[in-house]
Amino acid sequence: MDIEALRREFKHDELKEENLNRDAIKQFEKWFEQAVHADILDVNAMTLATATKDGHPSARIVLLKGFDEAGFTFFTNYQSKKGQELAENPKAALLIYWKELDRQVRILGEVIKTSAADSDTYFNSRSMESRISAAISPQSQVVESRRWLEEQWVQYLKKIENEDFQRPLHWGGFLLQPKSIEFWQGRPNRLHDRIRYTRSNHDWLIERLAP
Repeated sequence: MDIEALRREFKHDELKEENLNRDAIKQFEKWFEQAVHADILDVNAMTLATATKDGHPSARIVLLKGFDEAGFTFFTNYQSKKGQELAENPKAALLIYWKELDRQVRILGEVIKTSAADSDTYFNSRSMESRISAAISPQSQVVESRRWLEEQWVQYLKKIENEDFQRPLHWGGFLLQPKSIEFWQGRPNRLHDRIRYTRSNHDWLIERLAP
């Protein structure tokens, strides 16, 4: 296979300064709503990149579960690899790619844990089966087999039968507080539109970047 020959033209839309919202979060909301209306599968999937305190990076797909002026929220096991990396180096990057619209959004910022109340609210909104999986999984650790995981799941189900199932303390939310947000729109001839918002006090500095 000739991988170098794999290419296509980008012909969807354009991103002009005069059509931008001055607020980066509102601009993201506009794009997110358009992506939802485009019936994109897993529209809230995003790459989360973290790094150890020594600078060794890692990345994985997580799901965006909320956003507002404070930032972007996702949930995970605090004892997982990403949870440990965020504990020792609370800086991260998010990348959302909507192939069907030739768009991507890059978000950089610092990360804090969400409140226990917010974590409880989301945890309790999940199905019982998903909550059990979150409780029993030693995420990112080596396990002996798939069968072992399934046995842990069944045992936990029996344990909590007829009980009020509380969120385990090792599981909860993170909030990425954005310092910069870049909107990328694919354009013909590789002259892509790149608009970067950088937080400046209570406002956003808007700049166009070369593709």
